[in-house]
Amino acid sequence: MPSWLQPRPDGVAIALLVQPRASRNELVGTQGEELKVRLTSPPVEGAANRLCCEYFAKLLGVPKGAVELLSGEASRHKRLLVKGVSAAEVEQKLG
Repeated sequence: MPSWLQPRPDGVAIALLVQPRASRNELVGTQGEELKVRLTSPPVEGAANRLCCEYFAKLLGVPKGAVELLSGEASRHKRLLVKGVSAAEVEQKLG
C-alpha cells in the first residue's frame, strides 16, 4: 500500500501535496509520502480546498459529501478523508 494512503474505520485518508493555479486539474504522482495533485483554482477563500474535494469525489466516483478535508486548510500539505471506500479501491482508481 502506498505511503500516502491510510485506511481508517470510516474510509481512507489521503495525504496530498497541492499545487494551485495549474493549467489543468491532474494527478502528478508521488512526492515523498504524499500524492501530488495540480489544481486550476487559486488558493483564496477556500476555493482550492473545495475544488480538491470535488476533484477527488469525481475521480473516485463518490458523492461530493463523502470527501472531507481533515487538515491543511491553509497549507499545500493536505489530508482528505474519503468515506465509504476501501484503501484497495482508492489505490486501484488512483494507482
